[in-house]
Amino acid sequence: MSKFKRSVFSKCIVLTLIAALCLPFVMSEDAFAFSERVIQKGATGDDVVELQARLQYNGFYTGKIDGVYGWGTYWAVRNFQEDFGMDVDGLVGDKMKMRLEKATKYDEGFVQNALKEGRKFSHYGGTPKEKQQGPKGSAKGGSKGGSSKGGTSNKGSNGNAGQSQTPSSQGGGTNEGTGGDEQPQQPENDQPTIEKANNVPSGYSDNDIRLMAQAVYGEARGEPYVGQVAVAAVIVNRINSATFPNTVSEVIFEPRAFTAVADGQIYNEPNEQAKKAVIDALNGQDPTGNAIYYFNPETATSDWIWSREQIKQIGKHIFCY
Repeated sequence: MSKFKRSVFSKCIVLTLIAALCLPFVMSEDAFAFSERVIQKGATGDDVVELQARLQYNGFYTGKIDGVYGWGTYWAVRNFQEDFGMDVDGLVGDKMKMRLEKATKYDEGFVQNALKEGRKFSHYGGTPKEKQQGPKGSAKGGSKGGSSKGGTSNKGSNGNAGQSQTPSSQGGGTNEGTGGDEQPQQPENDQPTIEKANNVPSGYSDNDIRLMAQAVYGEARGEPYVGQVAVAAVIVNRINSATFPNTVSEVIFEPRAFTAVADGQIYNEPNEQAKKAVIDALNGQDPTGNAIYYFNPETATSDWIWSREQIKQIGKHIFCY
């Protein structure tokens, strides 16, 4: 073999090795790691991590990616199944896995690394990864308990929400309800329907529930019930967001975040409806579609809040990203 041919052959081998080494990194943005088992409520592990990440990629799941198939994951699965014309049963078999793989992407390296380093993170499609994760160990500060989190924007029951909202304030939510198999009834007047929940997710203290109820009552007591759940969902979404504080109290009392705090209405005694709205939001109901801000278009004067990407209007409030 001539010296020239040996040189070309050697270069081909080197390029082949380089390509082989790089392949895992190229494919990590959309890894297919589901096992063959059917995933259902109560399951844990990497299958559930991938399931939650894929559902979060296109907005069906807005809770914490923790590898535990709880109520938030259950209702996200059902909503995905309903939207894609599948049997709505909360079970993730081969058909749904294939649909998820076609409709979403899964950056396994990003997710597993964030979990390993204890980062607070999310996995939404279309948003740069560097904006979706906090520093190492940030997830520890978000462990629920005492004054903890839940898991969407700022407003006011008197219609001044948008004016007090600034880039430093935020919120969050998920999609779930009671654990029954009933399907949500068709909403009236194009408003979302809320599945009633009876249980309080573990990790939330009585003080967390009460404080959120006070915020909902102060911000939205004149709104329809779905509008009150929407406000509660914004708080939950902010807690679950890597760019907002980790606890209920820190999110609610963040400077200029909520009108009810600014005008003192946060200290009013909440009614039972506000408390129920909080429970529904904590169990995954999010009629806003993952909003972290909201405002009253009739009273808002802030150019910044009007610049946010709008999702929908519920009652008097417009909810946005």
